[in-house]
Amino acid sequence: MSIVDPMIAPAVDRARASLAQALREMVGSGELDLARPPGDPGLIADTSPAWRVHGDFSAMMIGGISALLLQMLYPGALAGVWDHSDFRRDRLGRLRRTAQFIAVTTYGPTALAERTIAHVRAIHDRIHGHLPDGTPYDANDSALLTWVHVAETDSFLRGYLRYRDAALTPEDQDRYVADVAIVAERLGARDVPRSRADITAYYRAVRAHLRSDHRVREVADALLAPGPDRAQAAGLAVAGAAALDLLPDWAAALHDRRAPPLARPAIRAGADGMSRVLRWALRAP
Repeated sequence: MSIVDPMIAPAVDRARASLAQALREMVGSGELDLARPPGDPGLIADTSPAWRVHGDFSAMMIGGISALLLQMLYPGALAGVWDHSDFRRDRLGRLRRTAQFIAVTTYGPTALAERTIAHVRAIHDRIHGHLPDGTPYDANDSALLTWVHVAETDSFLRGYLRYRDAALTPEDQDRYVADVAIVAERLGARDVPRSRADITAYYRAVRAHLRSDHRVREVADALLAPGPDRAQAAGLAVAGAAALDLLPDWAAALHDRRAPPLARPAIRAGADGMSRVLRWALRAP
């Protein structure tokens, strides 16, 4: 039985539809045809935990912002953004492109997923240069690709566990990490982790190469800045605080943006409340 007054139910439905449309426009999900032909298994099977993890809008948004904060601590990843993107004005564009890539490679037909990966590799061919100390970097470098993938995978899973389903079994968590590794490998990554334990070991090995400087602070400021649309700015402020809180402690320390312990329950409660609203909006009436 509905608890909504029949007199206001149409207004509630219109509000939900309007919010759902705005969310889909933000990530461009309405632009994609992800139907698989009969017999096409795609790159990731529909039985994979990746379908659940990548299907929760709010956990993916929080995890996606957290992943970008994590990725920029790697000098080569930061340089690619600094030298080759309009990061100050294209925050939502970056999030949309990432969301569409994840959607296509997770849910789409094999041919579309492979074309999308080839398109990204072609873009990477044009992204190269030198770090401030003269060290060359290249977006197709296998070590850089592995870092970007691990930061995303770990952040998406952290977001899902915190804001959607903390009871996801360790076995399903490991299967998620293993299943999405195929996408990173198709992009050119090597030695890609295939379990949570592998990710922990990978972080231990790579942390000595991570850095934070004025460029990291400027890119992070641009990522977390409020936008001109008040409703969107409010949502992104909640998501940004939750994304910072989601970072591993060592990454938050490098950013020097750790929330005080007493503030964390409020941050998580706010993000949980936002997540409930977004799931309500995206649920079919």
